[in-house]
Amino acid sequence: MLTPPLAITTAAAQAGRLAMRDVWRASELAISRSTTCTTGHQLLDSELPNNGWPRSALIELLVQQHGIGEMQLLKPVLASLSARQRVALVQPPYLPHAMACRAWQVNDRNLLWLKPASSADALWSAEQILKNGSCGAVLLWQANVRPEALRRLNLAAQSTDTWLWLLRPIAAAADASPSPLRMTLRPAPGGISVEIIKRKGPHCDQPLFIPLGDMPVPLHIPLQPAPHDHETDVKRPPAVVAARSATTVLV
Repeated sequence: MLTPPLAITTAAAQAGRLAMRDVWRASELAISRSTTCTTGHQLLDSELPNNGWPRSALIELLVQQHGIGEMQLLKPVLASLSARQRVALVQPPYLPHAMACRAWQVNDRNLLWLKPASSADALWSAEQILKNGSCGAVLLWQANVRPEALRRLNLAAQSTDTWLWLLRPIAAAADASPSPLRMTLRPAPGGISVEIIKRKGPHCDQPLFIPLGDMPVPLHIPLQPAPHDHETDVKRPPAVVAARSATTVLV
């Protein structure tokens, strides 16, 4: 018995629709099976694939300068993750402020503050944390990162169930990066200006204004920032960095 041409056409169309479900169009925000965590900012969520911060991926926050609201931008996700998991702060430019963390409902007992002696040690420490899965999130501050180090971080992030944010100067926006999500952060009256310069989806035409609530106490205590040695300047193997609980060093 011959199949009517209409039936063949219908079956082919259905097969085509099923096959296209897993095809990502560059004109659309990507939808994947990977887990995301809401940013806590509705406007920002609406512009991100899967509506949130992607897990198992290198996320780059390129800041105009430290202390412009980047930690307030991360406040909702830090509060959520620190409630049940450890969060590692690797080579931050300032000493975290315990009372401010508590005011933000961030569990300071689950914060791990690491201050490695060099950039090479910091990169190595972040990579080891990602590989052993001991923390739910890693925040890494760096000034200069070689392309191969970025690739290693991205690969390490992909192999774990950990969130990874890399914070570095806004000048790095001109550099190539394997990160699937990159955004620049600039200060703005009453909030912060976020420009998504790379995402799995169409180009974001305009910066997003994210309002940030007033905070009477800063999240950190200003210290003299430690210089970030370039990886190539370190002629010894990276030392094992002693991880100290944030509760033992915060004031």
